[in-house]
Amino acid sequence: MIEGVWLWITFVALALTTVITRGSFILIGEKGRLPPTVQRALRYAPASALAALIVPDLLLDHGHFQAFNPKLVAGAVIVAIALRTRNPWLPFILGMGVLIALRKGLGW
Repeated sequence: MIEGVWLWITFVALALTTVITRGSFILIGEKGRLPPTVQRALRYAPASALAALIVPDLLLDHGHFQAFNPKLVAGAVIVAIALRTRNPWLPFILGMGVLIALRKGLGW
């Protein structure tokens, strides 16, 4: 029975932590402004988070680092096409085409 009590105490503590940290920005409002350097740094947070999710997947193949794998080649194709064109679908289509061709066609 004691495990159930500690579980509920943990749930309540996590809920309060979430409400306090998120609600503090609403309650403080305009009085609490972040310094300009922090605001500039926060502009790069979404791109950094996306890179932190994608780059390990591109560099690892079946859990091991490989400098030349099909996902990395397809990722390089996607970056090259995205930098050259403004079409949002073309990098996706050609990147998947390259990945499928390398995996199925060449057996990588």
